[in-house]
This record gives sequence, C-alpha cells and structure tokens, in this order.
Amino acid sequence: MDGPLLDFFRAARGAGLRISPAESIDAVRAVEVVGFEEREALRDTLSLVLAKTPAEKRAFAECFERFFRRGSFADDELTPPPAAATPEGSPAGGEGEGGGSALGRMLLANDQAALAAEVEAAAAAVGLVNIAIFTQVNLFTRRMLDRMGLAALEREIAATQDADRANRLRTGRDRLRERVRDFVQQNLLLFAEGKNQEFRERLLTQTRLSAIDRRDHERMRVLVRAMAKRLATQYGRPRKRDRRGVLDVRRTLRRNMGWEAIPFLPVWKQERIDKPKLVVLCDVSGSVAPLAQFLLLFLYSLNEALAGLRAFAFSNSLIEVSEILERLPIEKAIPEVLQRIGFGSSNYGQALADFEAGWLGILDSQTTVIILGDGRGNRNPARSEILRRMAERAKQVVWLNPEPRTLWGTGDSDMPRYAPHCRVTAVCNSLQHLERVISGLLRDGA
Repeated sequence: MDGPLLDFFRAARGAGLRISPAESIDAVRAVEVVGFEEREALRDTLSLVLAKTPAEKRAFAECFERFFRRGSFADDELTPPPAAATPEGSPAGGEGEGGGSALGRMLLANDQAALAAEVEAAAAAVGLVNIAIFTQVNLFTRRMLDRMGLAALEREIAATQDADRANRLRTGRDRLRERVRDFVQQNLLLFAEGKNQEFRERLLTQTRLSAIDRRDHERMRVLVRAMAKRLATQYGRPRKRDRRGVLDVRRTLRRNMGWEAIPFLPVWKQERIDKPKLVVLCDVSGSVAPLAQFLLLFLYSLNEALAGLRAFAFSNSLIEVSEILERLPIEKAIPEVLQRIGFGSSNYGQALADFEAGWLGILDSQTTVIILGDGRGNRNPARSEILRRMAERAKQVVWLNPEPRTLWGTGDSDMPRYAPHCRVTAVCNSLQHLERVISGLLRDGA
C-alpha cells in the first residue's frame, strides 16, 4: 500500500500541495482504514488529510484524477479479432493463441488488466517517477517496452507464419507503444510539474528584467512578492549583532559560573540593528522602465522590514511617487507613475537638482539612498556635486545599474563621475541581483 501512496504524495507536492511528513503518516493510516476499493471514499479521505485550503482542494482533485486514472487500456481493443476460426475455436493458421511470448499472448487475448499491471511494473522498474523533462518521454517509453518484452514480441512477429496473427501482433504492438507513451506523458505531468515550475522560476530570477516576456509578468510579480516576504520574515524582527572583540564581562561571568567564573566561553557585547530607512530614486525612462517596475514592487513588498520608504521617479525631471504607491494597488500604481513621468529622455543632472531643491532635508545619518539607473544623461550636465552633498548627509548611497560594468563610462554614461560618491555600485539587471543587493542592505541594517 505504501508504494502507490508515496508516489501520490510526490505527485501532490509537485502540484503545489504542502504535505508534511506527519500528514503523510496520517494519510497512510487513514487509507489503511478505508482501503483502495472505494474510489470516492479514498479521494475524500486523502482530501481531508492533505488539502487544507480551497486552492489546495482544487489542486488535489485534479492530481487525484490524473494519478488514479493512468494506465487505463479499456477504451478499445489493442488487437483486432482473428479473421477466421476453426470449429474448435482456434484461429486460422493452426499456430494457436497459447504459444509465443508472454506479451504477445496478452495482446492477442486483449487482457487489459494484465497489460495495465505490466505497465505499472515496468514503470516502477525503470524509475518513471524520476522523469523531469519532456525530452525524456521517448527514453522512458523505450525502456518500459523493453522491460515488458518488446524484443521477444518483435522476434515472434518475424518468426510467425500466420499472416493474420502477425498482423494482429503488429497492430497490438503499435497501439501498446502509443498507450505506454501516453502513460509516460501522464507521469511527466504528474511528477515533473513541480520540477518544471521550479526550473522556470529559477530561470526567470536569472533573466534580465528588461527581457522578461509580458506573459511572464504575473509570475514575476508572484516571485517578487514571495522573495520580499521571505526577506521581511528574516530581517523584519528586531535583531542584534555581536561586537566581536568587545567582551561583555557580566554575561561572560554568568555563563561561566560552572567553571568558577573562568571565562572559557566568552560573550561579546551586542549592538542593535535598526530597520533601514530608504529613499529610492528610479529612472523610469524607456531604457530601464521594466527594471524600475519590479524594483518598486519589490521594495513595497518589504514594508515589514523597513522603517520608512520614500520613492521618487524621474526621466527628464523628478517627482515623488510615494503617495501614489500607497494609495493605489501596486498593479495600478506603477502604470500611473509611468504615465506621469516615464518613458522620457534621461536627465540625471536635472533629477538630482530637483531632489536637492525639494527633498534634501529628508536625508539623515540613518537613511540609505538607492538610485536605479544606467547613468546615461544624454550628454546633459551630470551635476555630480549634488550627489556628493547627498552622500554627505545620508548614511550611504547605493547605485544599481542594469548595464554591465564594461559599458560604464562609454558614450553618454556618467557613471565614472557618480561612482566615487557611492558606497556601493552594483550591476543589477535580474531578480537574483536585486535580492542579493537588498538582502545585503537588510542584513547590515542598511
């Protein structure tokens, strides 16, 4: 009983159900009571134990139907009936149905139950549950047919003198190959869905944000929120950091009372890590607008881990967009920001001047300034002295540039003028880059 159940648990996890080891044990015990005879009772029992939310109930129902209907051979016969029969009931030709290979006898008898059992046994023998990608379908199909005795069946077809029997065996072989291939594809959907989704998500996190296909935007939003939630859970609670080399005498003595206060185990003094205050300046000109969308979504999903966030957007001028992003859902707020200020020509000097004129006073020693942009000001004055004054007032300036470092300083790029005033300059053109930079800021308290 445990074999098919363990395979089903694996398929259910791939379909998105969160099944703990304890729940797996409960499910096995429940099935020991209800058995496999009543399909509806089995389905309802497993659903009660394993599926917890309405979404999981729907996923469970689909997965259950896929798993327990596979391997069916009952829709039509694999081999046609014999063309003629003798009065004694033997097929014409005199060779008889009883000879030949075991697989050939099952095909000629249309023994659906035996064929289904052979398919399941072959699947277990070749490790079909380990199928991961669609290119493995033909490989596993061939392995299963070989395991079932395809080579012996081929020899039987070549050696038989009865044309009708040979034709029936060929027809059965071809139909069986199609059924086994369908069975392998069903298992691909069952066991590889989770792996394929995981692979797709990993690929999306490594893809340049400017190259993300529009049809993947919704999936990217889910990934961004999940990543932000994970970081907020990790860094959102109050944290302290050991000051290595600065001994806490009182706590050290208390910890070592078992050794007559001899300090075998030192305890260091700790410092509090405050939640960071962020000011974000996003270039939303045409070249970097896709990256700006995901950065704003990422940062606003991190509210639990941040003490305060002020967001600004600019192309040839700069405006504050914090109120828009707080007032509207993020899916509506970002298009409105882009409509108001986006897709123009970049003018970094003017954007820095606008910030200095209106908001320089919000910077203090607890504030981290994050600038997202390629640093290409279309040959307008760079005004790097303004960035220097911002860096003097703020805790640090972090510049995230979507371009490779080899392009910094080429053409109209002003990055060599801005970089000396930044504590961190990093290439950031994928979700993986973004997570690495933001998690580093949160870990160090920005």
